Amino acid sequence: MKGRRCLGILLVFIFSLCLLAGCAGSETDADSAGNSIKIGGSSTLAPILAQCADNFTEEYKTWDKVDASLPEEPIVIFVSTGGSGFGIKSAADGTFDFGMVSKALSDEENEQFAEGSVVQLGSDVLAIGVNPANSVAQAKPDLSTDELVSIFSGEFKTWKELDPALPDSPIVVAVRDVGGGASEVFDKAVMKGTSISSEALQIPSMGALAGKIMDNEDTIGYVSSGLVNQNPDKIKALSVDGISPTNENINSGKYKISRPMLLVSVDKPDTHEQLFLEYLQSDKCMQVVEEMGYVPVN
Repeated sequence: MKGRRCLGILLVFIFSLCLLAGCAGSETDADSAGNSIKIGGSSTLAPILAQCADNFTEEYKTWDKVDASLPEEPIVIFVSTGGSGFGIKSAADGTFDFGMVSKALSDEENEQFAEGSVVQLGSDVLAIGVNPANSVAQAKPDLSTDELVSIFSGEFKTWKELDPALPDSPIVVAVRDVGGGASEVFDKAVMKGTSISSEALQIPSMGALAGKIMDNEDTIGYVSSGLVNQNPDKIKALSVDGISPTNENINSGKYKISRPMLLVSVDKPDTHEQLFLEYLQSDKCMQVVEEMGYVPVN
């Protein structure tokens, strides 16, 4: 198994997520950690990978049950978050066997993984989300790209500046930190080089960003469609330029603020990794992608 140069602190963190990824954390599992599959990166992809890893482990338990030519060794898969940038870096330097990435790869990043693998598991849409209690959800449920730029750049400070019918309360802008793939996607699709407001809240994970919208009715942010679908009564998705983030508009390409969900590796997957990769591309895992509110690749 390649890429075992994990820092001690990182290993402790990964082991703490063992249950999330289908590992019991037993002495046997610890002994087999040298032959484990380690996956890290995008906080959007992490719940999907964790669920699929858990299902895979529960179904087969040992590698010989997956492929009779393999020894009777327990299946151990670790899933850790840290953002798409972290996933790319950690996969490239061998810290992880696979990096989870929720954005399109640049030419340079594609070159990094040219000798390895790049597999798309699905697509995510960044919906413009607000709290349902925010009157913008009823009074102005459709925003133009120019209005979004004015909001996220800080030009509009209050909701009343967006529309006179809205209250004179401050707009709270929430965005992903620069390590998240979502920030790059939003910049390319909406901001196009205009800087995000210095007063915007930099949120370390997509789940935390969604939580901020649910907790504060004055907050607006871009949030994964999966989290919107999982919390339909707590997050309201606004339309952009008259296009709502429905599956039909996503699949047709009409809704532009979207991104692929990728799994990358710097080397060709070994036998164990390839078997798990094939499982991730199966109908069983595509169903998990869909159930979590995202668009499966097939």
